[in-house]
Amino acid sequence: MLVRAFRVTDRLSNAVLRIGAWSAMVMVDQAAHLKNGLFGILITFWMATAGTVLTAQSVARQTSQTAQGVSQEVAARRQQRMAQRAAEAELKPTIIKDPLLAQNRALSAFAVLLLLVLLTVMVVQSTDDGNDPLTSGGGGRWPDARSTAPATALFPTAIPTATPVPDPLRVGGSIVYTLRENGQEDLWAIAVGENSPPLRLTNSPADERDPAWSPDGTRIAFASNRDGNWELYIMQVDTGQITRLTYSQGFEGAPTWSPDSVWLAYEGYYQESQDLDIYLISTDPARAASEGAQRVTTTPGPDIEPDWGPDGRHIAYVSWRTGNQEIFIISLDEGDTLAVNLTNTPDIHEDYPTWSHSGVNIAYSANVDGVEGVWIKPAQQIDSTNKLIGKGRMPAWAPNDGSVVYALDHDRQTQLLAGTIGQFGAATDAIALPSLATDPHWTQTVLPGPLVASGGLPPSAETAQALYIENEQIQSTGLYGMALLDNVNVPQPYLSDRVNDSFEAMRRRTLTKAGYDFFGTLEEAFWYQDRPVDPGEPRENWHYTGRAISIDRNLVYAGVPTPVEVVREDIEVNTYWRVYLRVTDAAQNGALGEPLRRMPWDLAARSSGDVEDYERGGRLKDRIPTGYYIDLTQLAEDFGWERLPAQRTWQYNFAAIQYWEFVKSDGLNWDTAMLELYDQQDFAGFLSEATRIPAPPPLPTESPTPEIFRSPTPLPPDLQS
Repeated sequence: MLVRAFRVTDRLSNAVLRIGAWSAMVMVDQAAHLKNGLFGILITFWMATAGTVLTAQSVARQTSQTAQGVSQEVAARRQQRMAQRAAEAELKPTIIKDPLLAQNRALSAFAVLLLLVLLTVMVVQSTDDGNDPLTSGGGGRWPDARSTAPATALFPTAIPTATPVPDPLRVGGSIVYTLRENGQEDLWAIAVGENSPPLRLTNSPADERDPAWSPDGTRIAFASNRDGNWELYIMQVDTGQITRLTYSQGFEGAPTWSPDSVWLAYEGYYQESQDLDIYLISTDPARAASEGAQRVTTTPGPDIEPDWGPDGRHIAYVSWRTGNQEIFIISLDEGDTLAVNLTNTPDIHEDYPTWSHSGVNIAYSANVDGVEGVWIKPAQQIDSTNKLIGKGRMPAWAPNDGSVVYALDHDRQTQLLAGTIGQFGAATDAIALPSLATDPHWTQTVLPGPLVASGGLPPSAETAQALYIENEQIQSTGLYGMALLDNVNVPQPYLSDRVNDSFEAMRRRTLTKAGYDFFGTLEEAFWYQDRPVDPGEPRENWHYTGRAISIDRNLVYAGVPTPVEVVREDIEVNTYWRVYLRVTDAAQNGALGEPLRRMPWDLAARSSGDVEDYERGGRLKDRIPTGYYIDLTQLAEDFGWERLPAQRTWQYNFAAIQYWEFVKSDGLNWDTAMLELYDQQDFAGFLSEATRIPAPPPLPTESPTPEIFRSPTPLPPDLQS
């Protein structure tokens, strides 16, 4: 009996071990797939194992007691039963039933029951519950597709993710930027993530731009021409007090702070070098006046847009020294000759570099295949691959380096977008601005309470006034007429009565900015219907509508220095031209305009005999011209006069370049603009070329434009005697 008891106990132990091993394998297999059911399985197994052990112990004790009782009975009755058993054995064999058979069967039934319990737990835990939230990581379950919100990213990721894209605006802090309104630039600031309105920081009639927060967020360095030429200034944000830092006959702009706030690096242009270079100057006005500026770069070619690295010993900047607009990094310990070319892309122009606060990465803008985007590249890995953040320009890092804010323009308005690092296209609107904005810069410091309570500065009287008012007069026929341009040298000095006032206002502003009456001489204004278009120009020419002007197209060839420089701009599938006008010689000391930062396009190279130059319609000039210019394209846009894209054949057909033409469409298409001057029948006749009718008679000007002094415009070589 003792042997049988030991055998039963051994079988129970083996059963427990087998059940435990099987349960362990089940748990390991389910742990990779059933995260939520793991805890329940462990509890159930622990309870089942404990119950099995207790049952085995109880059976063992019962078996032991039974064995002891049997032993005593056998000892007492051994003598009486031996003879009886011997006699019965002789008569027939007897099958003796094991007394522990019932206990063995009970244990087997218990094991089967335990197995059923474990299977039930697994089935329950593996059942999908559509109401459970989606957890991050690999143990979660995808929600019902019907309850999934559609993607809101500009460029949704190909593989859906359970982890929500973080909101970069939750970082907080403040953003300062430049806003251009009514042809004038001011500094503005906005609190990030607080749904508060923008606050105007400056309201001078002059321009303020290139703002940069100090490392502690209490001051802003910026550039302004409020005292004549462009100088550097520092604003104390909590009080609004502005201190002038530089006093020079030249140009200073694009300041950036050293990490200890002791120095500013900036781009400067002076008569001695006649080249844009990077300079350093103390942020203490007294020390700046006594010590002056220190020149950092000396290599020929403009060096612009500096940004001081967080280690205090490196500066990133844009340079034209290789004949292409690249981003370089200079060590203040090694000098300009050992500056490193970070981007090294001969066919791509990069600009606006900015360091991350950790110093690991540099964000910048680049135009690739006609699309301007924001890119990021490790500062210490020259051969590494850059990463695209999104479509836009002028990036600025968030205080935690988790995102960048950048500008995106559309219809002469700007949106400031915040893009999360590593989440291409997942951008959050920071703020939609009413006009064009530039130079965003982000600090972790919140705006001072007094500034927020004040609502910012009001606009000045000069900036609050509209740039022009169109005095329109409609005729009895329901059509508009033509207005005479006062004292403008042009074959047909007329424009539509709906655009002539804006032209005269633009003309006066150009006189102020350039120092002479550039628009006092035009190549073309209004066209009669019998005037044919030049080869390569579209039949739907805006000159027929009285809403277009053309400057002298040969001014790009008019001697050295040329009065007009054009910069090629590829925007998506079109080629545009940005026109820069050289200011009068009397203001070439920096009193007007600013130096060129971009390389002009050499249209004369089309006829140089080089096949490549002819096929691409010219080439970049060898060097950026010296001197001071105004951005005529931007000035014209302030008054609603827009440039036109070049025609598709511009590389081969000079008339298709069209850099010289400005149009004020006011959102009208060409047909509608024509129907402002002609009735439907006359317009149809013009389109069919069946008849020719004279232009509408000009209307008398009720308030003639005041006489404007006009200095003679240089003549192109083919018109000079």
